[in-house]
Amino acid sequence: METTTYDYDYGNYSDEQYSSITPCRTESVNNLGAHLSILYYFMFLFSLFGNGLVLVIIHRFEKLTTVTNILLLNLVFSSLIFMSSLPFMAVYMQLSNWIFGKVMCKIVGSVYYLGFYSSVLFLTLLTFDRHLAVVYSLGASRVRNRGYALMSCAVVWLISSLACIKPMILHNTFIHFINNKTHCQEYQVIYPYVNVEQLRTSGFYLQLFLFLIFPLVVIIYCYTRIAITVLSSRIVTKFKTVRLIFIIVLLFFMCWTPFNIVMLMHDENSTCEEKQKRKYALQVTRNIAYIYFCFSPIFYTFVGKKFQNYFRQMLVKRFPGLKGHISVSQNSRPHVSTKSTPNEL
Repeated sequence: METTTYDYDYGNYSDEQYSSITPCRTESVNNLGAHLSILYYFMFLFSLFGNGLVLVIIHRFEKLTTVTNILLLNLVFSSLIFMSSLPFMAVYMQLSNWIFGKVMCKIVGSVYYLGFYSSVLFLTLLTFDRHLAVVYSLGASRVRNRGYALMSCAVVWLISSLACIKPMILHNTFIHFINNKTHCQEYQVIYPYVNVEQLRTSGFYLQLFLFLIFPLVVIIYCYTRIAITVLSSRIVTKFKTVRLIFIIVLLFFMCWTPFNIVMLMHDENSTCEEKQKRKYALQVTRNIAYIYFCFSPIFYTFVGKKFQNYFRQMLVKRFPGLKGHISVSQNSRPHVSTKSTPNEL
């Protein structure tokens, strides 16, 4: 969460020596970021509408105490938390100037990472729960209860909150001595006794292992087991279900992995040209990851036939003229079990 016009290595210099440091100009990268940041407004509005629709459907047609719905609600809230930071970031990137003050710098930075991290973990948790429901459909009903869901969500929020301590402490505002603009980012000069680079490195590896490698391993394992279970069953739509599983895993790989790979390429000793190329790649891959987290709660909800039918019911009720064009199975607030079948994926 930063935008800079120049790139400096401040690590081994005193205040008096700053003026002699040769800047690595990144105006073109900032221009790209400013143009791409327009997408943030659309992502925010779409997420607000889409996630709001998910909440309305769950409230009207579902029980709010079932395992799947508790996890889904938390995923929706984490997505909304993350998306709430995007309008502030969009303004920041377009102006290359933080205009919201020091307190908002810390708040927006913390909200950004809290939503980002919790979204990844809730997606992973939903995948694991779906794996339990499909692969262990009989025995899992004893484990998959309301207490299990609430405890799992509490652990996710706790881990995500602890992971946000570093950005919450280090994020601050400062006025750049070259362009005289206010920046909001991790600022090491304010904390002379804190090794900011070491904290950044530890934070990166935390993100790499806990929020990339671990989710990927869990998602691949769970959906592989789900696919095997579905294929070994006699369900007519099994191949369609397996294809959907493949799409879910592929989307996670394509959208989340490139951003982390580019982050892994960070090197303070790289040349100015290499830093510029990395910043270009970071702008693009970061936005791909944002789009995924914008769509994921809606996608995970509406891949199920049940929620598709609920949505059609809402459309027909709101627009009666569509009744002849949309097929709807009428169900009045059905009881929803904690069990899932492959057809509900």
